[in-house]
Amino acid sequence: MVMIRTLAIETSCDETSIALLEGKRPLANIISSQISHNKFGGVVPETASREHVRNIMNVTKFAFEKSGLKPDDVDVVAATYTPGLIGALLVGMNFGKSLAATLEKPFVPVNHIHAHVYSVFLEEREPEFPFLSLIVSGGHTLLVLVNDYFNHRIIGSTIDDAAGEAFDKASKMLGLGYPGGPAIDRIAEMGDENFHKFPIPEFKNKEEYNFSFSGLKTALLYYLKNTGYETMSSQDRGEITPHIAASFRTAAVKQLLNNTVRASIDFGINNIAVCGGVSANTLLKKEFFKLRKSGYNVFVPSTEYSTDNAAMIGITAYFSFLKNNRNAFADSLMVKAEPRLNKVLF
Repeated sequence: MVMIRTLAIETSCDETSIALLEGKRPLANIISSQISHNKFGGVVPETASREHVRNIMNVTKFAFEKSGLKPDDVDVVAATYTPGLIGALLVGMNFGKSLAATLEKPFVPVNHIHAHVYSVFLEEREPEFPFLSLIVSGGHTLLVLVNDYFNHRIIGSTIDDAAGEAFDKASKMLGLGYPGGPAIDRIAEMGDENFHKFPIPEFKNKEEYNFSFSGLKTALLYYLKNTGYETMSSQDRGEITPHIAASFRTAAVKQLLNNTVRASIDFGINNIAVCGGVSANTLLKKEFFKLRKSGYNVFVPSTEYSTDNAAMIGITAYFSFLKNNRNAFADSLMVKAEPRLNKVLF
């Protein structure tokens, strides 16, 4: 293994994250989550950008302290360049490019979705190629056929809401707050998943592996309206909310599981990776881990590497750096800067 030391930056949404890796091994993975968005029930883009500007230097310093490395030890600098909130991405990209120029090191831009795919390689158990990667997060729901490093094809995606977005909206309807995924998951553990049967969409074309969550969200809306949920006493709502949350969670998870298993059978692949923030969902992990009894190899990164984090950006940059000529990124993206700036930044 080539011991390239990578400094990685993730600012695509509302987490300011800096990681330092030696080869594939994270030495530090610092994540600063912005709690200021909670009162709005979602991320405010301009606020996110300002928070990244305010936090990024301190988070970087903390990452260096935890890793035991110094800026001069870094071989490669990487940052998320897409997809995400434009203003937030610009903060991380500009910081990363400036840092790379200061250190006179190559800069590697990383696709956030690619990073979720390769997040499973941060764990001790790694999938073999080919494998199916189910990416489920607040903004994305994708099923990807991964044939080799950076040789992958999207075979399924959501036609409307992402899974995480559906959980956020359901949580808001139930008065559970933001972010909705963890809130729904916690309370659903106390409920009966058979309390109500919410619809699971099926596409007419059996060769499609797409997802749809808007119908599930609408079904919840009308169920609450028809049962008079909003006019119930707080005690009555408190009694049935766990059951509603459990039923909703089950319908969402079954759709994700069914499409992935169907694709695995059609493509003859028994290696499955589940990535993204929603992969931390208790029921989702439980149902996918059950597949191991049927001969499937299932890989789910730990929660630290499932949510948006810089370690997954770093390992993706590492693979990308090895795949390409080591000087390719330096030639195209690195600019010279005064060495004395190193002392100013750190």
